[in-house]
Amino acid sequence: MSMEARVGVVEGGQRALNSALNQQTKQSLNPQSQVGTLNQLLAGGIAGAFSKTCTAPLARLTILFQVQGMHSDVSALSKASIWREATRIVNEEGFRAFWRGNLVTIAHRLPYSSVSFYAYEHYKKLLHSTFGEDLRGNATTDMCVHFLGGGMAGITAASATYPLDLVRTRLSAQKNVVYYRGIGHAFHTICREERFLGLYKGLGATLLGVGPSIAISFSVYEALRSFWQSERPNDSTVMVSLACGSLSGIASSTATFPLDLVRRRMQLEGAGGRARVYNTGILGTFRHIIRNEGLRGLYRGILPEYYKVVPSVGIVFMTYETLKMFLSRIHTSD
Repeated sequence: MSMEARVGVVEGGQRALNSALNQQTKQSLNPQSQVGTLNQLLAGGIAGAFSKTCTAPLARLTILFQVQGMHSDVSALSKASIWREATRIVNEEGFRAFWRGNLVTIAHRLPYSSVSFYAYEHYKKLLHSTFGEDLRGNATTDMCVHFLGGGMAGITAASATYPLDLVRTRLSAQKNVVYYRGIGHAFHTICREERFLGLYKGLGATLLGVGPSIAISFSVYEALRSFWQSERPNDSTVMVSLACGSLSGIASSTATFPLDLVRRRMQLEGAGGRARVYNTGILGTFRHIIRNEGLRGLYRGILPEYYKVVPSVGIVFMTYETLKMFLSRIHTSD
């Protein structure tokens, strides 16, 4: 399995686990075994879905904080806190509301991972042929291949599955008033009220963010892993992958979070019949947020995003390895 760019994404914990899992998968993948490839995709998809479900409360808190400034009084935003918002959700919406929008996240997971995986392998071969086979194995060339291939694969997967990401944002951002009753109703309502292109609101910001996000995550992961193994070659491979994956996720989240916030807000433009807030494109949206909320407004929701990185990576690694062993045993017995 390779990388995922939170079409919802753009999400630090998921980026981290995908960076680490991509390296592990490449090392264990047998080109002659299509069954092995499918097993790893299936194990990765299930592991990612399970990890998403476990960290869904933090993911929803991130989205709620990101979109607070759209229709809220700016003076009230300074009073927001993770504990206060979590308490509000429990009291006003019920405990199950922490998982609002998680079903569409799971539905998005497997196709995104599959597109990412095969697109990355395709782009990697294309880039190696472009640079020349004689440069294969060169550290600088390999880093460029990881950087460019990861970014292009993320852009391809994000474009292919974007409507699911937009629906996830709209479902997660709903509070007491429920305008979209489910995934099917959300698709139908958006197409009826905003036309088909309404499913692609914010795609520009997504494509600007997903490429750099995955490329940064990949390059930081590879650099950290290489340095770590050169200094401490006897350390556990799993622990190295966990640590480097977490750090690369935090790095890519920090670098691209403002674009992710702008993407979320553009996805909610006109949702539920509400008036548009931003009418000037990506740069105009940035200016509007900085003018009304300050530079800190671009990082609204970054704390719950950070908090989910390490548990997300840990959960997915344990689940992935367990499923991979289980599936390999089934294949061996057959």
